[in-house]
This record gives sequence, C-alpha cells and structure tokens, in this order.
Amino acid sequence: GAVPKGNATKEYMDNLQLKPGEVIYKCPKCCSIKPERAHHCSICKRCIRKMDHHCPWVNNCVGEKNQRFFVLFTMYIALISAHALVLCGFQFFSCVRGQWTECSDFSPPVTVILMIFLCLEGFLFLTFTAVMFGTQIHSICNDETEIERLKSEKPTWERRLRWEGMKSVFGGQPSLLWINPFAGFRIRRLLLRGKKGGPEFSV
Repeated sequence: GAVPKGNATKEYMDNLQLKPGEVIYKCPKCCSIKPERAHHCSICKRCIRKMDHHCPWVNNCVGEKNQRFFVLFTMYIALISAHALVLCGFQFFSCVRGQWTECSDFSPPVTVILMIFLCLEGFLFLTFTAVMFGTQIHSICNDETEIERLKSEKPTWERRLRWEGMKSVFGGQPSLLWINPFAGFRIRRLLLRGKKGGPEFSV
C-alpha cells in the first residue's frame, strides 16, 4: 500500500499516542509518516510500503499490496513466450517437411523472416520475464526487497523463513490458488473503484 500523503501533521501525530522514546520517521518529500521498510518513489511522488521497485512496464510501483500480481504477471508472460517458441519450432519443422508448400499464406522468404522475428521476440521476452520472476522469488524467500538489497540495508526487522515469506505474499498454505491471479480478487470492489474513477490496482 501507498502511504497517505501529508499525514504527518501535528494533530495526527498527537492522536497516535506515542510511547515515551518511540521513534517515528517522516518523509520530507511527501510529508507522510514513513512506516518501517517504506521507501519514497520519485515517480509516484509518494511513499510505498515494502517497495521493491518502480516498474515502467506496468506504470506502477511493486510493493506490499501488489507484489503477488507482479510475480504472476512475469511468470505467465515467460510461459506464454516459451509456448510461442515451441509453436514456432513446430511450424518450422512442418514447413521443412512439407518443402514450404501450403505451410503459410506468405512466400517462403517472408515466412522465414517472420519466424525469425517471432523467435527473437519470444526469446527476449522469455529471458527478461524469467529473470524478473527469479529475482522476485529470491527477494520473497530472503524477505528482502530489491531496494534493500541494492542499498545493503541491515535488516531491523525479523526476517521470515522462506515459506513464511511466500505465504505472506501469496496468502495461505501452498496450493494451486497461488498461481491464480483472481484468487482473493473482489469484482465488486473493482467496480466500485471504477465508478469512483480510482486506480484498478493500488500499491
């Protein structure tokens, strides 16, 4: 979740009823109370809880509330890319076996160029999304975000074990629901947000 902007007012802080010696941090950029492990995103202009990185491909930050969706997004794109490569391979062998007759509506040279282009595109997408998927799973298992790893921040929190980290992101015990992007997704809430003009997926 995104931290509410401008909530670091004197009245709000007085209502927190802090204990003596208890320290809270304030973000000087968005004037909000900064929770532990939150970071300010210069693109979104606000602090994000457990921020991993800002992804230009989805035009949003990957954080505490949407990391699961981002992991599934990269996984399914990698699988679709691998599927496209397999289909391209089958098509190529069928064309060779049939001596390039009736394997395509295009001429053989054009068909070869299109196949090469598809293979390159599939390979690039497969490589990129597979690497992103792997780094996300590694971060979840180590209970460490990409920003924390790059900054070499010493953990001030109690790190979760591998399966505990996976459960906290994907929810519940290991099951097929982990790979279902619609599990726990409420259509009614989405429709209400759409009517209000709010974002469909919040960080």
